[in-house]
Amino acid sequence: MSTVDAMAKGTGEMSPRFKARVAGVFEALEGMTATYGQVLVLGRLVVAGNAALTAANILAHERLFWVGFVLSVSGAVFHTAWAALFYVLFKPVNRSVSLLAAFVMIVGCAIQALTALLYLAPLLVLKGGSSLSGFTTGQLQSLAFVFLKLNSYAFNIDLVFFGFWCILSGYLIFKSTFMPRILGVLLAIDGLGWVSFIYPPLGSYLFPAIAVASGLAEIPLQLWLIIMGVNNQRWMEQARAAWQLRLQRGM
Repeated sequence: MSTVDAMAKGTGEMSPRFKARVAGVFEALEGMTATYGQVLVLGRLVVAGNAALTAANILAHERLFWVGFVLSVSGAVFHTAWAALFYVLFKPVNRSVSLLAAFVMIVGCAIQALTALLYLAPLLVLKGGSSLSGFTTGQLQSLAFVFLKLNSYAFNIDLVFFGFWCILSGYLIFKSTFMPRILGVLLAIDGLGWVSFIYPPLGSYLFPAIAVASGLAEIPLQLWLIIMGVNNQRWMEQARAAWQLRLQRGM
């Protein structure tokens, strides 16, 4: 019995459809937690060009700031689980491309975790106490603001890696037989938009169009995965064909 046949005889809860639905849930959770932590919370507290007022906002809303940090870390965890499930689901389509997509996403998750660490740094600086007694209040506020800028730059880099993952995954979805090809096309277009953040001014300029592309690609993908999953029979057929091809090539 081949590995694929053994998988076909597995329990229903471990079916490709179930894994796809779990991947969709993790994708949705990552989007909600990362957006709330990195975008909504910081958008409420950070005042552009004003380190003193930003510092005052952080200290006045410390509990909210901690919630944002926890959600940012949670987003990196959900992203990692999402990457692993996508690799398993799309390995039968193209093993090399699926592995590359997983590697790109894991690097992106590492950057996302670094972003979360930089997220917390301003609060640690502002409440450093005696360990930072050599700095004036103004210097501490400026240092905290620098960490927030670094957080923003790291977040942009994370978006670039996410964009590359979208392009690769869009290709895999398009080449698959168990998901609608249009989802792959839309996801690849979405990825091109996020990659533009490799030059942040360009990404910011294009953001209205990127937001539309993201809504047209990522929301339908999440809904399809959660509600429909993947076609189990077609997934098994494509997995079996890939397995037989590797055997013919002696891999």
